[in-house]
Amino acid sequence: MLLCHLLVPFFAFLCVSYVSCEVFTALADLEELLDTEKVIIDTLKNYIKAEEQKVELLKRYADIYEIQHNRATEDVQTYVSNPINAYTLVKRLTTDLTELENLMGSQISRDYLTNISYFKESRLFPTDEDLNGAAVALTRLQDTYRLDTSSLARGELNGIKYSAELTAADCFELGRQSYNNGDYYHTLLWMTEANERLRKEANQTIHQSDILEYLAFSTYKQGNIHLALDLTNKLLEIVPTHPRALGNKVYYEDELQKSISSPKKKGDDESEDIQQQDEVHVPSDPYGREHYERLCRGEIKMPADLEAKLKCRYVTNNNPFLKIAPFKVEEAFINPNLYIFHDVMGDKEIETVKRLARPKFQRATVQNSVTGELEIAHYRISKSAWLKEHEHQHIADIAQRVEDMTGLSMATAEELQVVNYGIGGHYEPHFDFARKDEKNAFKSLGTGNRIATVLFYMSDVPQGGATVFPIVGAALWPKKGSAAFWHNLHPSGDGDVLTRHAACPVLAGSKWVSNKWIHEVGQEFRRPCTLERPPEDLRA
Repeated sequence: MLLCHLLVPFFAFLCVSYVSCEVFTALADLEELLDTEKVIIDTLKNYIKAEEQKVELLKRYADIYEIQHNRATEDVQTYVSNPINAYTLVKRLTTDLTELENLMGSQISRDYLTNISYFKESRLFPTDEDLNGAAVALTRLQDTYRLDTSSLARGELNGIKYSAELTAADCFELGRQSYNNGDYYHTLLWMTEANERLRKEANQTIHQSDILEYLAFSTYKQGNIHLALDLTNKLLEIVPTHPRALGNKVYYEDELQKSISSPKKKGDDESEDIQQQDEVHVPSDPYGREHYERLCRGEIKMPADLEAKLKCRYVTNNNPFLKIAPFKVEEAFINPNLYIFHDVMGDKEIETVKRLARPKFQRATVQNSVTGELEIAHYRISKSAWLKEHEHQHIADIAQRVEDMTGLSMATAEELQVVNYGIGGHYEPHFDFARKDEKNAFKSLGTGNRIATVLFYMSDVPQGGATVFPIVGAALWPKKGSAAFWHNLHPSGDGDVLTRHAACPVLAGSKWVSNKWIHEVGQEFRRPCTLERPPEDLRA
C-alpha cells in the first residue's frame, strides 16, 4: 500500500509525458523507456534501503524499551527509586518517543500513532518539563554528592551499582537539557561523556556531529576558545556544510585574533578562565552552601565532647498509659534540642497514610514571605497531601501520639502533611516558623506561629535524604518508624535561628515523611512563655 502511494505520482508523470508520443511506433522510444525503468529501479532500491535503516533503528529502540521494562518489572519500587532509572524512564517516554513517532510518521503506521496519541492523552504521561526536572535532579545529585560523571553514566552512586549504564544518547540528552538551562558547566561534562560512549557503541541512535556542536559551544562558554575551534573543525570534517559550525568557526577565529591583538596579563590564560567558571557554577549561600552539602554527604561529625553529653531514655510525660509503653527517646543534639523518638509509627499506619495521601498529592509549595500566599519553588522538589483526623482512625491515633510525645495540645495543630520526594527530591535550608518580617504568615489560621515540629520518617533511605541543621552542623538520618522533634520558638516566642534545616537530596531510594506542625495558641499552660529573651543573633 505504501509503495503504491509512492509510485502513483511517478507513473502519473510518465503518462502525462508520453501520452501523445505513441512509443509503440518506434524502437528508439522503447530504448528510452529502459532508461526510465532504471530510474524506477534505483528509486525503489534507495527507498527500500532507507526503510530498512528506519526499521533497524526502530528495532534498536524496541530492544532498549523491552530490556529496561523487563528489568523494572522485577522490582518496580527499587527501579523507580533510582534517579538514573527514573531519568531514563522519563526520557524514553518524551524525547525518545517523539523520535519514534517521527520515524513511524507514514501512512502505513497511522493507526499505531493514533494508539500512542490516545494513550498519551488518557493516561498520566511525562512532559518536557518532567524531563528537564529529571535532568536537573541528576546534576543536583552530581554536585551535592560530588559524583563522578563517568561513574554516574555507569549506573554507580557512591561506588554502588544500582542500574544499567547510560547510553550515549542518554548522556547527550542530559547535556542538552543543561544547555537549555544555560548550564554550560554540566553541558560540557555530559557531552564529553556522550562523545566517549558513542565511540564504544555499536548501535548508535545519535550523531557525533550533534554532540560536537554542543561540546564546542559549551567549551567556548567555559572560556577555552582554542578547544572550541578544534572541536568545530572536527565537526566540519564530518559535515563540511554544517551552517552553524561554519559561522561559529569564523567567530572563534575572530575571537582568537582579538586575543592576540590584545594580549592578557601574565598568568591570565584560558585554563584560568575555565577554573573561574568551575567556581561560579555553584551558587553562593550566606549560610554556607558548601557546609550544607558536606552535612548531606555525612562528612561533618559531631565533636566527641558534645556527643558524650547526649543521652537515651524512656519518657512517660506523667501519662498513665506511657507507664506501660514509654517512648524511646534519643537526644540527637543540644542547643537546639533535637530529639529522635524511635518506633512511634507502625507499618500498618504508614501504609494507611500512604494510601490516603496518594490520590491527593500535589506539587509541594512554600509560603511567600511578602504575600503569605502558597507557591511552588525550585528549592522544594516533592509532592504533598494533607490528611484530617476524621479520615481514618490511624490519622487520629497519630495526632494523639504527637500530643503524648510532646506534651503540647493538638487543638490548633495543622493537619498531618504527607510528603514524598521525587527524583533527587530535596528542600533547601529554611525555617518552619514565620519570621518577624513575614507579617501574613499563618494569619488566616489565627493560631499564632509554629511553636514546634514533629517529623515522622515513613521509609528507610539507602543513600542521602538526611535532615540537616547547617548552622549547628547536625544531621538526622531517616529511619522508618522514627520521628524527629524540636521547638521552633524560644520560650520567649522569638524564632530560634538555630533550627534552620534542610532535606538533603535523595540519592537512592524513596523518601516518605509526614509532619505535624504545632502552633502557639493553646500551649500557654503547657509551655509557658518567659520574659527572658535570647541574644539578638539567636532569634528571628
